[in-house]
Amino acid sequence: MTTDQIYQQDSEEKPFRFNGDVAKVFPDMLKRSIPGYAATIEAIGSLAARYAQPDTNCYDLGCSLGAATLAMRQGIDKTGCQITAVDAAPAMTARCREIIAEDDRQFSPATTVNIVDADIRDVEIKNASMVVLNYTLQFLLMEDRQALMRSIHDGMNEGGLLLLSEKVVDENAEMEQLLFDLHHEHKRRNDYSALEVSRKRAALENVLIPETVKAHRDRLAKAGFRLSAVWLRYFNFVSIIAIK
Repeated sequence: MTTDQIYQQDSEEKPFRFNGDVAKVFPDMLKRSIPGYAATIEAIGSLAARYAQPDTNCYDLGCSLGAATLAMRQGIDKTGCQITAVDAAPAMTARCREIIAEDDRQFSPATTVNIVDADIRDVEIKNASMVVLNYTLQFLLMEDRQALMRSIHDGMNEGGLLLLSEKVVDENAEMEQLLFDLHHEHKRRNDYSALEVSRKRAALENVLIPETVKAHRDRLAKAGFRLSAVWLRYFNFVSIIAIK
C-alpha cells in the first residue's frame, strides 16, 4: 500500500480530484483519514449476505477502487446476482478493473462485476436488492441529491437495502467543533502533519459538501424508504442503512 504524501509534496492550492496520483495512494488515504472505514467495508459484506436477493442487481455507486464491490461480492451467497460498480473518474475505474480482474483470477467468484465509467446520476437503477453509496453523495451538487435518492429507491425491489456513508456536520456548533477537532487529531495520530491536514481541507472546500444526519434521513424518507437508521458513527463520519 503506497503511502499518501500528496499534501506533503504539493503546495499548490487546487481542488481535490480523483486523479492518478490519488488512485495510487487511495487505500492509505482512506485508512488514515476516515475513522471507522474498515468497519463499514466489513459490514457491507455482512449486509450483502442478508439482503442480496437471487437474480437481482447490486450497485456500488462511486466505487473508486472497488473495496465495497469486493465486500459485496464476498458476502453474496445467492445465485444470479450481478454487481454494477460505477465511477466517473477514469483513474479510479482503471485501477478498479485491475483489482477485480485479480480477484477473478484468484477466486473465480460466482457473482459477476460490471465496471462502468459514468456519472452515477446517469445510471439506471433496476431490479436492485442492494445499493451502496460509500462516501459518494457528499461530492454531488446539493440540488441533485434528492433526485438520486428517488432514482435509487424506485429501482429497488421491496426489502432492498441502501447503505449510505457520509461525512456529516452536527446541528450543534459546539459539538461540531469538538468532532472537527477529534477528527483532525485522528489524522495527526495517523502521521499526517498539520500542514498536510490544512492543505487537504483547503483542497476539499466546496468539493465535499457535508450535511447533518437529519438532512440525510429526511431525504431518504422523502424518497420513499420506509426505514432508516444510523448503524455506525465515529466522530463526524456516519453510515446509514435504509430499507425499501
